[in-house]
Amino acid sequence: MAYDLEKQVAIAAVTQAAQLCEAVRQGLVPAAIEKNDKSPVTIADYGAQAVICKALAAAFPADPVVGEEDTKDLRQPAMAPVLSQVTQQVQGVQPGATDSDVLSWIDHGNGDVARRYWTLDPIDGTKGFLRGDQYAIALALVEDGDLKVGVLGCPFLSFGNETGLLLVAVRGEGTIMMPLASGEPQPLQVASADDTAHLRFVESVESGHGNQDQQSAIAKAVGITAPSMRMDSQAKYAAVAAGQAVLYLRLPSPKSPDYREKIWDHAAGVLVVQEAGGKVTDMHGKPLDFGTAARFPNNQGVVVSNGAIHDTVLAALKQGQPV
Repeated sequence: MAYDLEKQVAIAAVTQAAQLCEAVRQGLVPAAIEKNDKSPVTIADYGAQAVICKALAAAFPADPVVGEEDTKDLRQPAMAPVLSQVTQQVQGVQPGATDSDVLSWIDHGNGDVARRYWTLDPIDGTKGFLRGDQYAIALALVEDGDLKVGVLGCPFLSFGNETGLLLVAVRGEGTIMMPLASGEPQPLQVASADDTAHLRFVESVESGHGNQDQQSAIAKAVGITAPSMRMDSQAKYAAVAAGQAVLYLRLPSPKSPDYREKIWDHAAGVLVVQEAGGKVTDMHGKPLDFGTAARFPNNQGVVVSNGAIHDTVLAALKQGQPV
């Protein structure tokens, strides 16, 4: 099948990264490090990016990787103890790794958008990770602006009796879900139009990640009366793909109306939902542009749905529901 090698490499790399992240979480209280933009980054972020980029560089050396992390801070002399801890964690899944290897692998994720490239968020939802809540390792392959492979590793996500899930999508082949700890895959399908039990929507825990008043108004306008499910990370995409919710809204915050989303915060989740039968656009109904830059240049907001209610949501947005 098309992209079978890419899928298998991505699954193995994300699974290794999830093991590293959980080792960090279970071994120590994660040491948060302040980056210049003041967002928290941990040993696990750096380690996960190193592990995944190492695997991608070995299997697909010509493919650039557009990832979230870089080593500018990690290379500072004062950060030597942190680098040592990152290397120690990477050695848990890549024995023999050196500090130099780790720095090189992390910086392999500083590529540019190209005709074919991977985009990676080594820990999407770092604040959730630090809180002991939802986070995701998110990896996607893009060719000619189109998503081809998407893998989400969600170590704390639970559907049914399983906790710790891997969601995998390949363009044209559907979406599957399997336990991170190994197990039988099962196909995913978004909730049907008449599934009133799951007529609910998901949004970010962080209020600054969207316009929650407007999101609530739009949900009510399309008949959703239940309170929102608040989750960190692209686990929200997983909830829609698995039929646990019918809508995920990420509308621009009034504090930053011109904000443009980063591609790695959405790529894997978008394909997972699309291949489960759902629909994803910006708030004006345009497809998200993964072929131009690391941030969507011409897209505002993100609307993720089961497909059945998508046009109704866009119509409510166009009518300008009260903020």
